[in-house]
Amino acid sequence: MRIGVLGTGNMADALATHWVRAGHDVAIGGRDIRKAERLATRLGGNAKPASLRAAAEFGQVVLAALPFGAGASVARELRAALDGRALIDCSNPVGPGFRLLTQSGLSAAQQLAATAPGAHVIKAFNLCHEDVWRMSPPIFDGRLLAVPICGDDGTALALAHQLVRDAGCEPVAGGGLERAGLLEATAALFIGLWVGEGVDAQAIAPPLAYAAGPRHVDQEGAERAFRQEF
Repeated sequence: MRIGVLGTGNMADALATHWVRAGHDVAIGGRDIRKAERLATRLGGNAKPASLRAAAEFGQVVLAALPFGAGASVARELRAALDGRALIDCSNPVGPGFRLLTQSGLSAAQQLAATAPGAHVIKAFNLCHEDVWRMSPPIFDGRLLAVPICGDDGTALALAHQLVRDAGCEPVAGGGLERAGLLEATAALFIGLWVGEGVDAQAIAPPLAYAAGPRHVDQEGAERAFRQEF
């Protein structure tokens, strides 16, 4: 797969490392070509430096590893180059006080889609710190890290699912792009709990078996026991 990466920061580094190891061709795009060269050299393999435009034109999939706000600005500049590409947005519009910056408007992912309407925008990789993405693989309590993905185009979603697997994680269908704002709000909540309050965010949700309440679980258990007896 050909992957263009827009950005040379920590998220670009963490995710591109997995994709280069998986054998993909990766173009690292940056405004500062020297930073792109340093990152591509560190990644090795089939990684090469490029300008932002060249990276966008190179990739079947393009990762926008850019801060909130910068992503839409860059997408506007590269609008034509992004036509037909799967464009993955991993940004989090979270401001001071862990406040969601898009409360009264479009999500960050929808803003990308609005500025580059020919691209197939995907929301993914936004719920974890970059050092978690550097883990190989990220396994917690014996389970692979699950990565929710939102998007509308079937082909783009399939490519994103493959890249999640190549990062050692388990893709989870999160619905259409209209649900990307929910992922961004979840990130704001989790970051506030983790960093602001020191709370284990995993502890706020019951196991899947209890999603409909303990009575549902008890009823299923009773029915299984009845079938075993007879």
